Amino acid sequence: MNFKQLTYFIAVAEELHFGRAADRLEMAQPPLSRQIRSLEESLGAVLFNRGRSAISLTQAGERLLERGKSIVAQLEDTKLEVQRLGEGAEGRLRIGFVGSATFGILPNIIKSFRTAYADINLSLFPMNNAQLHRSLISREIDVAFARPALKDSEFVTRHLLDEPLIVAVPDAYDEGTGGLIDLRSLKDPNFVLYPETPRPSFADVVLSSCENLNIDTGNRIWTMDLQTALSLVAIGEGICVVPSSVGSATRNGLRYMSIHPAIGATALSISYRLDEQGVHVNNFVRVAQSVARNVG
Repeated sequence: MNFKQLTYFIAVAEELHFGRAADRLEMAQPPLSRQIRSLEESLGAVLFNRGRSAISLTQAGERLLERGKSIVAQLEDTKLEVQRLGEGAEGRLRIGFVGSATFGILPNIIKSFRTAYADINLSLFPMNNAQLHRSLISREIDVAFARPALKDSEFVTRHLLDEPLIVAVPDAYDEGTGGLIDLRSLKDPNFVLYPETPRPSFADVVLSSCENLNIDTGNRIWTMDLQTALSLVAIGEGICVVPSSVGSATRNGLRYMSIHPAIGATALSISYRLDEQGVHVNNFVRVAQSVARNVG
C-alpha cells in the first residue's frame, strides 16, 4: 500500500461511488477501480461490498478508513510543520553565552528576537569559552556568544562590539582620583582572574593587556566564573578587570572604576557552525548584529 492508493481509497470510501470519487480525484474511473483492486490484493482484504446499484465498506474497509484518515491528517500536519520550520515561523534555538554577555547587549538581543519571532523557543546556557567551543562542535548549541572570539575553521564568527576594560574594586577603596585608577600605581594588588581553566581565556586577555603596560600581575587569585570573581572582590580579596558593560549593574561591596591609562578592550562575538543552514540561526545572527550596530 502506498500513499496514493490510500488517498484513492479514502475518496471512494467517503463518496461510496466510484464515479463521484473519480471526479473528485480528477481522474478516469477505470484507473481508479484498478488502483482499488490492487490495494485490496496487496492487503489481502476486500474493502468494499460491491452491489449492482451501490457499494458499502466492509469491516476491513471501515478500519482502513479510520486509520487512513488519521495517517493523511498526520502527514499534512507534518508537511505544514516542516514548511513553518523552513520559513522560520516556529522551532527552537539553543544559545550559549559567556556570563559577562548578560550585562551587555545579550538581553536586548533576546528581547528583540522574541518580539520578531515569538514562536521560537529559546534555550539559554551560560558557559565558558571552552564549553562554548565544545558544545558548538557537538551541536549541543546553535549559536555562541564568546569573548575572546572562538577560533575554528568549522565556525563562522561575527564581531559584535568592543568594550573598554574597567576594574572592579572593593567599595572601601579610597579612589581620590575622580573615578579613575592607574593600575601601575597600585602596590602588589591581588588580581582576581577567571576562568582558571581551560586556557586561553578571558583571563589571558587581561594578563596580556596588563603586560603591555608593564603592570605587575604577579599576585593572582584564580576562580572559574565572573560572579565568583566579583564576590571575591566584594569581600576585599582583590581587584578584577572586567568588560565595561559589567559596570552597569550595581553590587553591594564593590565599585567600578575606569582605568587610566586604558589597558585595552575586549570584543564580544557570535559564532555558529559553518554548515549551519537553519533559518533560525540566520535570523538570530541578523538580529544580534542589528542590535549591536544600534548600540555602537
